[in-house]
Amino acid sequence: MKVDADTGDDHPYTSERAAGLASALRLAVARITRRLRQAHAVGDVSLSGVSVLARLAADGPASPGSLADLERVRPQAMATTLAVLEQRGLVRRTPDPADGRRSIVTVTDDGRAMLAARRSESVQRLADVLDEFTPQERATLAAALPLLDRLAERL
Repeated sequence: MKVDADTGDDHPYTSERAAGLASALRLAVARITRRLRQAHAVGDVSLSGVSVLARLAADGPASPGSLADLERVRPQAMATTLAVLEQRGLVRRTPDPADGRRSIVTVTDDGRAMLAARRSESVQRLADVLDEFTPQERATLAAALPLLDRLAERL
């Protein structure tokens, strides 16, 4: 019989227990995400818009089609997101020099500044709450980060 390293239980790890863990994890992550979103001003950039800005800032210019693929959304949804970002001056579209039928999207300086301010605000909010945790609790959260990253990569 296999002992669960997290709980010390000597019950076998079953698909039912995995489903319970998955459900609890999904709920916790959703609550954190929702609370961080609520902290931003009404009319702020959507979560999908922030994700696109972050991708462009990290990876460089991209076509709308490749952004849609990377963000796992339909091209029409990406077009809507990009239109809002472009209207706000956060991204710029230019013709693709290799194929004039396509465009390339680039994050602007205003987009980078907005992304940094938003990230800074969220990070500070999380840091303030983490200050209330014990050193052992913070260490446990830090130890879980590689697993959460691996989980995100496999979804």
